[in-house]
Amino acid sequence: MEKKNIYADYAATSPVSEKVLRVMLPYFTENFGNPSGVHRVSRTAAKAVAEARRKIASAIGADFSEIYFTSGGTEADNWALSLAKGKKIVTANVEHKAVLTCCKALEKAGTVVTYLPVNRDGFVTAKQVEAAIDSETALVSVMYANNEIGTVMPIEEIAEICRKKGVLFHTDAVQAIGNLPVDVKRQKIDMLSCSGHKIGAPKGIGFLYVCKGTPIESLIKGGNQEFGLRAGTENVPAIVGLGEALKLACENQKNNSEYVRELRDKLIDGLLKITDVRLNGSCENRLCGNVNVSFSGVESEAVLLMLDAEGICASGGSACTTGDDEPSHVLTAIGVDKEYLNGTIRFTLSSMNTTDEIDYIIEKTSEIIKRLRKIRGI
Repeated sequence: MEKKNIYADYAATSPVSEKVLRVMLPYFTENFGNPSGVHRVSRTAAKAVAEARRKIASAIGADFSEIYFTSGGTEADNWALSLAKGKKIVTANVEHKAVLTCCKALEKAGTVVTYLPVNRDGFVTAKQVEAAIDSETALVSVMYANNEIGTVMPIEEIAEICRKKGVLFHTDAVQAIGNLPVDVKRQKIDMLSCSGHKIGAPKGIGFLYVCKGTPIESLIKGGNQEFGLRAGTENVPAIVGLGEALKLACENQKNNSEYVRELRDKLIDGLLKITDVRLNGSCENRLCGNVNVSFSGVESEAVLLMLDAEGICASGGSACTTGDDEPSHVLTAIGVDKEYLNGTIRFTLSSMNTTDEIDYIIEKTSEIIKRLRKIRGI
């Protein structure tokens, strides 16, 4: 089988789709106005921002005034968590570093943070959350789906507990949107973070959904943009792109997810035929495109470089932890044995992948693992 060029790292980022790029382009050139102005060029830009906000609100079941544009998921997470400064936060120990690092910083400022442990599949339960909530708890933040191992959390059950307890619930939905249904009102979500570059929008744009009545304060101070809560001239082309990308992702979510799930299962079945391998995360409650596997007797960096040489792009885990010498906090939390910990590869798929590509990934990964183990005399 000839060498191919296969991208299997969609959890890290995705290309801007042609449809999204087309709607963005005019706002780099002829419709370049500052939305805060009063003349017609500015009004055109302001109208485009408002239309993008409407698209996003409609896609996730929110109201127009509940969508706040950000620079991405990390800012959205930080903004949501800042609401609990000096109070108490309950979260999971497998959250994205955008949440965990922010929590560590808030702890230094006097915030109390409870980090709930997960089981071997990466789940935190509603019962755990309920037991952790007390009279000082201001916020619960549990991600919708894990970015490394793909485990889908029971956020509706958790949100229900939070609503009954009178505690705000935030979810990092960066990996979930476009892969799982999102309806913030039905799911009783008070705040939700999204990043555009995971769903075919450009990098550097995202949003935070904030339910009406939530006492959130500005994170970036200055002008009166974003209803007076997020200062700075709006990135109009990126906002327009995000609105279109989210609309398309949600419209096609069901069909795309079914197709990608078939590819995922085929890849999992093929990789598990390799000896001394384990699948990380839940087998059933898992993102449709996530395949996270650990091989004994190999180092992930060597595997990734050899995969790249064969035209396959994958990762060793979250792109946000690249360069970190410490083992993955997620894999450590779910109890992956030391012999497997350093041989972890994450393949993340999309509807742009094909069954032929999956066959190629299986073939080349098997060859690479055998070759590396042979070098080490295993």
